[in-house]
Amino acid sequence: MFYVLLAAVAAVIVILDQVSKALVVANIPLDGYVEAIPGLFHLTYIRNTGAAFSMLEGQRIFFLVITAVFLGGVIYCIVKKVFARPYFWIFAAITGGAIGNLIDRIRFGYVVDMIAVDFIDFAIFNVADIFITCGAVVLVVYALFFDREGKQKKEQTDEGTV
Repeated sequence: MFYVLLAAVAAVIVILDQVSKALVVANIPLDGYVEAIPGLFHLTYIRNTGAAFSMLEGQRIFFLVITAVFLGGVIYCIVKKVFARPYFWIFAAITGGAIGNLIDRIRFGYVVDMIAVDFIDFAIFNVADIFITCGAVVLVVYALFFDREGKQKKEQTDEGTV
């Protein structure tokens, strides 16, 4: 049942991402924008062939391979139970975002981005990016500050190799 819940979380994220992108494509012309909350953010429709800040622009195959390797790694970790359960919730969020962007790359050759913050100069992003980025941040914070079991295993390993 636990793994079904993980898959459901990832699926909901994919659905949220794809629905938000479809709504933007249907309602905002390419490079057009709609004011959402003045001073906070607006919605715009752009096509991104790269990653954040358009890094590695045009490297579609690279992103497809990286996503496939990541998904394969997640499946391996689940099957082998490499990590404690909290990690799998984090991986579900990142996986949902990765699949959302993967769908765009396969279907269109680019990712639809639409959220532009107004209060700082920042890249335009999408719902999938939010889950990938927040998931990565939570992963690092959890691993560094909350994973006592992982730290104990590392200390035991370090003591055994001295």
